Amino acid sequence: MSDTTHGFLTATGEEATPTRVRDYVELLKPRVMSLVVFTGLIGILIAPGHLHPFAAALAVLAIALGSGAAGAINMWYERDLDAVMARTCRRPLPSGRVEPDDALGLGVLLSIFSLLLMSLATNFVAAALLAAAILFYVFIYTIWLKRRTPQNIVIGGAAGAFPPMIGWAAVTGNVSAVGIALFLLIFLWTPPHFWALALYRSDDYRRAGVPMLPVVVGPRETKRQMLIYTLLLVPVALAPTLLGAVGWFYGAVALAMSLAFVGYAVRVWRTADDETGHPAARGMFRFSLLYLAVLFAALPLDLVVSRMLVG
Repeated sequence: MSDTTHGFLTATGEEATPTRVRDYVELLKPRVMSLVVFTGLIGILIAPGHLHPFAAALAVLAIALGSGAAGAINMWYERDLDAVMARTCRRPLPSGRVEPDDALGLGVLLSIFSLLLMSLATNFVAAALLAAAILFYVFIYTIWLKRRTPQNIVIGGAAGAFPPMIGWAAVTGNVSAVGIALFLLIFLWTPPHFWALALYRSDDYRRAGVPMLPVVVGPRETKRQMLIYTLLLVPVALAPTLLGAVGWFYGAVALAMSLAFVGYAVRVWRTADDETGHPAARGMFRFSLLYLAVLFAALPLDLVVSRMLVG
């Protein structure tokens, strides 16, 4: 990689600040990585069987590095879009703090290392699922779908849904109905989560030429589809309980949170399409983050509660 002490010119001709370690960390999308690591860890914790704590830690590290690798390659490919969006223009590449070749090299190297680490620490199934997640995010979502279809986040969201299934496979060596249910939970959560963001950031996406749903079909149809997805989430969120993986403590939490999520979607649906600032969509976006965090936290907590009740 290039020397981290020199500056270079940005696209506007201004000299960029010197590259620092935290600029490379930012390439890995640490906020996205934190969610990926969290859901992957939950998959490990609730899976039947035993995985040595050291192997489990390596598996979580591999998931984190795989997520970061995909994020770095995504930033390399989308640097032109990031440069014209207010939300992303300060990222390391459009601001000129990191050279494009360095970002691509970091992403490729971390991809290879994460797959080797996962295969050595756990099993081939988990490594294959991690590879599928990286490839899906880079080639299917970033390169193929994002600039071509308003359904980009629906199909591309599958990449972010892999981690709990990867964690489950790291312990069990297979993909079960519960692992698929956890995959579907994130898969169906992703569209209303991102479309809520897209509603109040639609000008950004329009300026960048990204065909997010509010830009292509307008806010009314976007709100309708957000409501549909939150309704579909209700039975999927209950699936771990219905499949017997966890008990009704989780089931009660999942039902309450899912109904609240539907309530947010109804509130968004009832607001005027030209509402200034889209405060209802902002509120739904924030709640969507809490929703997923609470549901996944409730999964291992349910196992603790069940043991206490049995004891």
